[in-house]
Amino acid sequence: MSDTVQPDSYIALHYRVANGDDVELVSTFGGGPATMLLGTGELAPPLEQCLIGITPGERHVFLLEPGQAFGAHNPGLVQRIGRADLPPNITPELHGMIEFSSPAGDKFTGVVRELDSETVLVDFNHPLAGKSIRFEVEVLGIM
Repeated sequence: MSDTVQPDSYIALHYRVANGDDVELVSTFGGGPATMLLGTGELAPPLEQCLIGITPGERHVFLLEPGQAFGAHNPGLVQRIGRADLPPNITPELHGMIEFSSPAGDKFTGVVRELDSETVLVDFNHPLAGKSIRFEVEVLGIM
């Protein structure tokens, strides 16, 4: 067993994710620690990469630019959709999430950016795309 975090480590940690303005988006500090198996998608890959090589007991802060974190905001992923084309039993709400299924069964989630009587503007970018991220982490142990 390695004494540093590896790409397939099962770890216990505290972490905090904030946007570039230091507005906290999620945090386990002040509560119970998170446990996760790296490489399984429990944590976004750019954040997992920050953990590789950390020794338990260390605390780090990583500042990630949009290109290092969730990429640039892609205007091509913002689409105006007719209300009649929305999934059945969906009542769109401003800033709410809508999930769509492709004919192949893939799921796509978007955020409602605008509403009018005929259409809904849906943004399929990751909510943190185009934003800087502050990722603070304390690895408690490798299991």
